[in-house]
Amino acid sequence: MAAAKAIASLVSDEELNPDYILPMAFDNRIGKTVAKAVADAARKTGVARI
Repeated sequence: MAAAKAIASLVSDEELNPDYILPMAFDNRIGKTVAKAVADAARKTGVARI
């Protein structure tokens, strides 16, 4: 769920339209954004204890 929300957050309200609801697959922001969101969620839920 954290990954999906992170990906969706990359499309601003101004950019959002029926043809653009997710960023392009090769958008350089996706990897770092998803990695951070998933790591944060894992720490928050206790799955990761780092």
